[in-house]
Amino acid sequence: MKRDLAWLVVATLAMASVALAQGSASKDGPKKHGSNGASSEAVLRGKRVFDKKCAVCHYTASGARKVGPGLKGMNKRGTFSANGNKITDESLKAWIENGNNLMPPFKDVLDAEELKNIIRYVKTL
Repeated sequence: MKRDLAWLVVATLAMASVALAQGSASKDGPKKHGSNGASSEAVLRGKRVFDKKCAVCHYTASGARKVGPGLKGMNKRGTFSANGNKITDESLKAWIENGNNLMPPFKDVLDAEELKNIIRYVKTL
């Protein structure tokens, strides 16, 4: 009898957990990320472009070097690992567009919106 009651409690808690998780994942409307006010949609678009164009050389879940440096925590670090310059939206934009001897330029590869969204995404890492 006690065992049946224990299973009933466990099953009820498990179903309640699933219901709560589904409810919080299905709320409508864009969520804000960071101080730049980027919507979660823009960040997701940035992630998609990043995965196609940048992930070949950069990790996002690690600070470890792949071909280029890992980008996890880059925004918190506040400076580029290659030159120590301060990371801002403008400096990220310039770096991505122009590249350097370590990274190819993406000025002719990315349009303005793709570039903004990649910056929004990278800032969430």
